[in-house]
Amino acid sequence: MPPKAKYTREQIINKAFEMAREKGIDAVVARELGKELGTSSSPIFTAFKNMEELQQEVRKVALKEFEAYVSDAVNYAPAFKYVGLKMIEFAMKEPKLFQLVYMREHDRNQTYSMLIEELGETVNVCIEIMQRDYALTREQATLLFKQVWLHTFGICVLVAGKVCNITPEEISEMLSVEFRGTLMLIKSGKIEVTEVNERDKAE
Repeated sequence: MPPKAKYTREQIINKAFEMAREKGIDAVVARELGKELGTSSSPIFTAFKNMEELQQEVRKVALKEFEAYVSDAVNYAPAFKYVGLKMIEFAMKEPKLFQLVYMREHDRNQTYSMLIEELGETVNVCIEIMQRDYALTREQATLLFKQVWLHTFGICVLVAGKVCNITPEEISEMLSVEFRGTLMLIKSGKIEVTEVNERDKAE
């Protein structure tokens, strides 16, 4: 019969989440977590198979933290821009959690579409709002989401990594330009992929 855990799974997850929030997920190692709990690492491995399982649970908590940021999006217009602004705010205020949720390494088989699917219910909410507000098909709204999310993600990386300072006014303009430009292109039905070719040296 396995020994009874001194701490519950929830207590361990919460403490690991606090550590990840302050120092990043790489700081959540068994020995340091045990110290934070005031015990050895034994209770951790009684409650979890390994540290990877625990870190996955911490990531789920971090994702819920982000979803709380955007849970009231339907009360704002344009709702999708509000989600983008809140995502950037999350990256600014919770850089370690943003990195945990959105900047972790994946195996080489991970695709961009698979990454989008991992974002949770927020994706469906945004796509449905765009379908409703801009008279788009599901396919069009999904394409719009993917393109604008990628642009928003880039801004988040800049602010979470403290690469540069961007004012709220600049962020608002960046999101509007990207969204409206992409929307117009999708609505036009003239999306074309421009290939890069070497110039003729005789020119």
